[in-house]
Amino acid sequence: MKKILTLVFALSLLTALSLVAQDTAQQDTKAPTTSTTSAKSAHIMGKISDDGKSFVSDKDGKSWTISNPDAVKGHEGHHVVLKANVDTAGNQVEVVSLKMAGDKMKKDSSTPN
Repeated sequence: MKKILTLVFALSLLTALSLVAQDTAQQDTKAPTTSTTSAKSAHIMGKISDDGKSFVSDKDGKSWTISNPDAVKGHEGHHVVLKANVDTAGNQVEVVSLKMAGDKMKKDSSTPN
């Protein structure tokens, strides 16, 4: 009985070690892409172009190419806040999410002052 328990324990230990080794090998084969190594996550306010392929920042007026224009589909020409990975070397932004920018200066003209 002891031999069977020892054998079962040894097999389960070998199986666990082989799974750990296989997982580590898969992680090592992933090479970082150039867009993710130089990209930094940021929140940027600005306007999406009418064709949805570029973005102009309110802060400095800089124009960025949107690397994933499908992410902004339906918001062309809108003033938005982007959460994006900014690649300064490639002058690109990869949009992670977006939110319509609230116009805080806008007043409702129907309410009397």
